[in-house]
Amino acid sequence: MKLSRLAQLGTVAAVASLTLAGCAGPSGSGDAAGSTPSSTSSDVAFTIDPNLSGTITAGGSSAQANAQAAWTSAYNAQAKGVTINYDKSQGSGGGVTNFLSGAYDFAGSDSPLNADQTAQSAALCTEGGVNIPVYLDGVAIIFNIPGVTSLKLSGETIAKIFALQITDWSDPAITKDNGTALAAGAITTVARSDGSGTTTNFTNYLAATQSSVWTYPAGKDWPVEGNVSKQKGGSGVVEAVKAGTGTIGYADHSAIGTLNSAAVIQDGTALPYSAEAVSKTFDVAAVDASNGVAGDLSKKFDYSKLTAETYPIPLVSYAITCTTFKDAKQSELVKSYLGFVTSSLGQQVAAKNAGSAPLPDSVLSAAAETLASIK
Repeated sequence: MKLSRLAQLGTVAAVASLTLAGCAGPSGSGDAAGSTPSSTSSDVAFTIDPNLSGTITAGGSSAQANAQAAWTSAYNAQAKGVTINYDKSQGSGGGVTNFLSGAYDFAGSDSPLNADQTAQSAALCTEGGVNIPVYLDGVAIIFNIPGVTSLKLSGETIAKIFALQITDWSDPAITKDNGTALAAGAITTVARSDGSGTTTNFTNYLAATQSSVWTYPAGKDWPVEGNVSKQKGGSGVVEAVKAGTGTIGYADHSAIGTLNSAAVIQDGTALPYSAEAVSKTFDVAAVDASNGVAGDLSKKFDYSKLTAETYPIPLVSYAITCTTFKDAKQSELVKSYLGFVTSSLGQQVAAKNAGSAPLPDSVLSAAAETLASIK
């Protein structure tokens, strides 16, 4: 059924009032917990058939985990006969692997299919897999330093820390960034051990903006060996940073819980994560990067366009699915669920429960066209 605007707003209010396990708005990042950011999406409607039934099997991106839990609860308020199983433990890399094997109806991934994966997807999807943006957030630089709750770091300093070139919190570069010296203490970096789209987004930023320091390739696998604590999943990184002393890591903003995150210095301004700032990043720096399959909506960021108003480490996460399903019923289920996810209401549900930024109307409208073409 097609919901009226009044009904949509009523559902937003109902969903926003839910206490979803693990879905509260993140704190320690400069935003009030559970706050609703200003929306760039206003009226891209969605249609749900309450008579649908069946099971959707998916998984991948742990960055999407809080949003997926909220989307599932909101969707099931209308389509009670649909079961949605999303396995966040796989990470983006595992999600893509399982999708390409035919085990998943869609994969959640913080990076789109690469050229080789797109070619592989043709065996499963006839025309090939499409990448549909569903979630916009940022990579947070999280830390646990005794007595320190506020930290400012330039891109260069971040690159040197994670490249193991800066190894103590009293380093002059950190002092310069913060205007005051931190107490001496060893730095332990925490990174992902599994193939991760969050790692891809973070290393994309480092490779594009700090190439003189960060000489490693961008990609899903953490490239630095040495004094690095490698952990599976975003939750593993968060827990290791929280349990350690003098630790620093990276994770999707929605997953950091009570941990503090650094304000990243961009063009002389120390900018904490906010939905407004990452929306601005998308507006000025996101460019089309289609994989060549009709309907694909892959994006990449032109970091040269960053300004003092843009959060410099954005993260766009995708639903990767087929253009042609072997089972028409399964196609209908996936199109319905992802249609809700990429509606204005779906984006507001994610913003409320995961602290993400709603994707622009132009992206949501394009997603609706792609979904309509799936058979």
